[in-house]
Amino acid sequence: MLLRIRTKLSTRVGRWRGVKTVRRLVRQEDGATSIEFAIVAAPFLALVFAIIETAIIFFAGQTLETAVSDSARLIMTGQAQSLNLTQSTFKDKVCTKIYGLFNCAAGMSVDVRTYTSFATASTAKPVDASGNFVDNFTYSPGGAGDIVVVRLMYQWPVYVSLLGFNLADISGGKRLLMATAVFRNEPFTVSAPSGT
Repeated sequence: MLLRIRTKLSTRVGRWRGVKTVRRLVRQEDGATSIEFAIVAAPFLALVFAIIETAIIFFAGQTLETAVSDSARLIMTGQAQSLNLTQSTFKDKVCTKIYGLFNCAAGMSVDVRTYTSFATASTAKPVDASGNFVDNFTYSPGGAGDIVVVRLMYQWPVYVSLLGFNLADISGGKRLLMATAVFRNEPFTVSAPSGT
């Protein structure tokens, strides 16, 4: 009997000490801010990095749009045809307009095609069903009055893919940035380049 009373008493005292300890910890607010920050820091930083990466990708896309607009003008006015620009020399002209933001020499793809009508002109992304980038590009700037599609493409690496937010749209964790210009060449006459 005495043993039972002692066991009940020690159990109640142990509970009382446990409750007392919990109450004391609840009243203490010394590290509350640190603990709250630790809980909120990871999602907050993930959101900040996702916002920064999204802004950089949109800025890079706008830069590419400007570059395709400026570069397509070389073809539309007949300057590229007069200078006998090849795909690589045309790409070099594009790269002079977008230095600093892109690894243009290694990552930029240029596709210039001539079409018979605007309805048949293709501006689709060159991505297969598995999400792989398909590099089958040509360089055909056409002649006076031809319909031409100029596409610049860059595979931008995506680093932040947290919390279900992922900007990658092709395999390899990259986003395909593509800028397109569709136009009809002006009625120019091709002159031979000087020095020939």
